[in-house]
Amino acid sequence: MASSHKKVVLTGDRPTGPLHLGHYVGSLSQRLVLQEQHDQYVMIADVQALTDNIERAHQVKEWVGQVALDYLAIGLDPNKTTFFIQSLIPQIAELTVYYLDLVTVNRLKRNPTVKTEIQLRGFGDSVPAGFFVYPVSQAADITVVKGEIIPVGEDQLPMIEQTNEIVRSFNRIFNTNVFPEARAQVSSVARLPGTDGKAKMGKSQGNAIFLSDPEDVVVKKVMSMYTDPNHVHVNDPGKVEGNTVFTYLDVFDADKQMVAEMKAHYQRGGLGDVKVKRRLIDVLQAFLTPIRERRALLAQDMSAVMNVMLGGTQKTLVVAERTMQEVREAMHMRY
Repeated sequence: MASSHKKVVLTGDRPTGPLHLGHYVGSLSQRLVLQEQHDQYVMIADVQALTDNIERAHQVKEWVGQVALDYLAIGLDPNKTTFFIQSLIPQIAELTVYYLDLVTVNRLKRNPTVKTEIQLRGFGDSVPAGFFVYPVSQAADITVVKGEIIPVGEDQLPMIEQTNEIVRSFNRIFNTNVFPEARAQVSSVARLPGTDGKAKMGKSQGNAIFLSDPEDVVVKKVMSMYTDPNHVHVNDPGKVEGNTVFTYLDVFDADKQMVAEMKAHYQRGGLGDVKVKRRLIDVLQAFLTPIRERRALLAQDMSAVMNVMLGGTQKTLVVAERTMQEVREAMHMRY
């Protein structure tokens, strides 16, 4: 693992199925760079997945394997990145319980990320308590290995802010410096919209292109993507702002001059949606094909894939217990 005075903790991807392009631009691409620079921890957040999937708990183990495949397929290297499974680190649960005494219910209600996620899932007044307090659990995920740099999407910034509030409270109350504050590192792409043009891509919204999607599925999804509803005829001038196809080209097409020329052509008229979508199909297939091929190869030996995750979990257990010994000492709970 790369030597560094800093650690990178990714608070985890929820294993609710394979990962999609939104995950890639949000934090996966950053992880490929950061594993070369820092001690990086990547967590599979199976406990968080249960907060709104408890009735599908039997599927979580399968989902964990799917996320693990995606991690390795994109190029995350177990020699440079320590993977761990959230539920297998009991120190996270212990630390979460202590942190709950440092946070008020009203503060959790004001967390804009939590409010948005509750609304998206339509919980109303029936929000599970585990889902509601997830910012506290996330603070434990980060601090149990003393994370300092946290790659996140813009929508996760309130979660990092709340983590630092908890860190400051703990250090102040117990007159210690056990925990460093975390610094959010935001992707250059704030958020990749879904194929339907909606603000968030997700499995439950049915608007995601997955890293594991076969070629024909990618074609189908791109051809159905939201563009400019007023661009009815090829010769009509079209809008590129809010046009999902151009948004994806901006992110994934390395030929920026070509994209600029296509935008200009589209805006003045004479360029059809189908031609633009075919360009995006070519770009995405070139990006996804090597990932898809590595994934298929890895999937032939899932026991080896899971052994990588479990090996990293064992390393993380040592670090987490060392942290908790400091925590118990600071809290006068060493008996």
